[in-house]
Amino acid sequence: MSDPVESNVLLIENVPSQASSPSGGVVSVWTINRPDKLNALNSEVNSALKSACAWAEADDSVRVIVITGAVPNEPPEGKRAKPNSFVAGADISEFEGKSSTEIRPIFEDNVWEYVWNLSKPTIAMIDGFALGGGSEIALSCDLRLATPRSKFGTPEINLGLIPGGGGTQRLCRLLGYGRAMEMVLSGEMIGGEEANRIGLINHLVDEDSLREKTMEIAQNLATKSPHTIRIAKAAVRTALEQPFSAGIQSERDLFCELFDTEDMAIGVKAFLNRETAEWTGA
Repeated sequence: MSDPVESNVLLIENVPSQASSPSGGVVSVWTINRPDKLNALNSEVNSALKSACAWAEADDSVRVIVITGAVPNEPPEGKRAKPNSFVAGADISEFEGKSSTEIRPIFEDNVWEYVWNLSKPTIAMIDGFALGGGSEIALSCDLRLATPRSKFGTPEINLGLIPGGGGTQRLCRLLGYGRAMEMVLSGEMIGGEEANRIGLINHLVDEDSLREKTMEIAQNLATKSPHTIRIAKAAVRTALEQPFSAGIQSERDLFCELFDTEDMAIGVKAFLNRETAEWTGA
């Protein structure tokens, strides 16, 4: 396993998966570490996340990626503690004075697409604010778990902006036209329970159980064939990008191609023999 790029603003913890196959797999937990700024995205965080994505994509031992935000620091005596936050948005101070020609390169090579384009499963572990660019990080992940005290929103409209990291598109595909339009135009926040009700998140979990539940799901995914996981993720993504009939054909093609893989033969044999499959990843 190669070493990830070290950064003060992105902490990486690689949790071994004892049941992964091939052996040696890890669940890589990435903690965005700017708690005094509610873990807001700035150029340093964006660069660290992009580097981490490149590392994870190239390292076969990384089976699943979990993205979360640092918990608040203990406040100075007499001061009120900051609220919990996944990512409270972009660091708006970096927008001031920028022109369209200056901002375009930043958003054309953006962190949200790096996360979205990972071939490995990604899980957003959310406790607190997931606003603006933070909600877009969550939307760029494959699965989302959140606590009741979490808050989701796209408040860019209040800055004279719109979501620029894929929020308008991913919200519409996840929630439908009406709900996405209301969130984008109003800029208002919704809580964890409402997010769960409308399908913005996959699971609503209390604060004390969030990591346990997230890691339970991640460790389960880490036991699957890495190759088949990549193909399955690609197949589901075609539903967002292709017409229905083309997506059906794409699924059929990918399904049939898997019959020429080692892992398909291993999986079928293990099932028939009532054994645990020992994947090769091919």
